[in-house]
Amino acid sequence: MDGERLQQQIGYPFSRPELLLRALTHRSHSALHNERLEFLGDSILNCVVAAELFERFDGVSEGDLSRLRAQLVREETLHQLAQTLRLGDHLQLGEGELRSGGFARPSILADAFEALIGAIFVDGGFSAARETIRRLYEPLLAALDPTELGKDPKTLLQELLQARRIALPQYSVVATHGAAHSQNFEVECLIPQLSVRTQGSGSTRRNAEQEAALRAYEQIRRRAAVP
Repeated sequence: MDGERLQQQIGYPFSRPELLLRALTHRSHSALHNERLEFLGDSILNCVVAAELFERFDGVSEGDLSRLRAQLVREETLHQLAQTLRLGDHLQLGEGELRSGGFARPSILADAFEALIGAIFVDGGFSAARETIRRLYEPLLAALDPTELGKDPKTLLQELLQARRIALPQYSVVATHGAAHSQNFEVECLIPQLSVRTQGSGSTRRNAEQEAALRAYEQIRRRAAVP
């Protein structure tokens, strides 16, 4: 594990590096694993994300704020953030999980991201955890649109393309990893007219398609925002 590089990526230097190591240790590897830190990180994430939404969206109802929060702390989103940090490169896994591709499994990566937040809280307190979450979540928070509540990424992408009279995306499975009972799918989303090609992964084909669609949607939105 390259702890120095990871700490630079998250923008937080640990005073107790052993907490970082524990946050990235799966229970298949050691008795000193990350599940307690994951429990803690889950609560802190929910609190900070709720506070950020409360401050940013003054006119949004409690029910819609709850739905926005659920969207930001669900497994797919945590997996996306973990991939951005390349947490899979740093995970400590047992032999069985290594052989079955556990370093790429969405649930393991999402749990590791929560444990990382928990470790920052234990190491540096609530303020450090809050600032880290704000920094890592900023692109997602900036892209939020309360009018799109309740729509999954594939639907949002389809509507965006239809509004521009562009052909719908093509989804295809490009790889599968792991045993039959714990497979991880890699799916490609292709939009030839826009030269957009993204990939997503998930424990089901549907989840992988949703992640690939989200990346395509965000890529198209970013292009439109550039003058």
